[in-house]
Amino acid sequence: MKVGYWSADGGDDVAMMLLPVGHDPADASRRGLTRTGAVAALSTQSGAELTQQCPQLLALLPRLAAALAAQRADAPTQVFALDELSPAERELLVDVLGEGEVGGIVALPDRRIVQIQESVLAGLWLVRIEGDAAQPRVEYVEIGAIPELVRRAAQDFTASDVVLGDAPADAMNVMPVLAEIRERKAAHRPGLPSHVINFTLLPMNAVDMAHLQATLGNGPIQLHSRGYGSCRVLATATRDVWSVQFLNAMDTMILDTLEIGDVPAAACAADEDFQDSAERLREIVEAYFE
Repeated sequence: MKVGYWSADGGDDVAMMLLPVGHDPADASRRGLTRTGAVAALSTQSGAELTQQCPQLLALLPRLAAALAAQRADAPTQVFALDELSPAERELLVDVLGEGEVGGIVALPDRRIVQIQESVLAGLWLVRIEGDAAQPRVEYVEIGAIPELVRRAAQDFTASDVVLGDAPADAMNVMPVLAEIRERKAAHRPGLPSHVINFTLLPMNAVDMAHLQATLGNGPIQLHSRGYGSCRVLATATRDVWSVQFLNAMDTMILDTLEIGDVPAAACAADEDFQDSAERLREIVEAYFE
């Protein structure tokens, strides 16, 4: 099931381009320095020189490591503002944290886009809420299984029930599937395991899939994981219902599922990730600043 991009109320799709959080071509142009150039200039400095030039970043990184060590997957996330970092410190932070396996976007009701990118340290996320004429851009680091805005959008910007309607002509199995989704939705509680419907094994014709997609709708969240293989996690417009698709190296779908439950585990950091990430971040601090 390919749910696709979330459609705004006006019926037009929101065009989205995902850039690394922290990357701002306009700012770089005004400074006469590209992101790569800024990081390269800093990377030539000794640990003592970096400590002098990046004091706010040096103060932030140990706090992130301590937060990672204490974090658990089922605990509330921890947010760290980047307002006090200089532009050079922000660019170095993005370079230090790198780009991890999971990234994605959340479409807000006011048409602003939230970009999220997991760092190479699983469970540590860079989050950017794009600005507009009325509101400035917001950028921060968040530690947790998945950024809180993803969970909130999945609950606040989706419909609470499945409206079954009438079966379309030539349908095979879509109505029993919709009834199963509705039943599992009603039984689900936060924290419980998700229920999975595997379309790879279930006979569904084109009419079935079209009616299923039309009934569930397009949701506000798109996530992509580049772990072992590739995985797309798309929220439908129906609360607690997710399209989760696994692809091989040729970008061919090998498993097509719906999950009824919390944010799918394929996009989330697990308990064991946080301690490992804390240790790796401490090693990174030593490598850069000592």
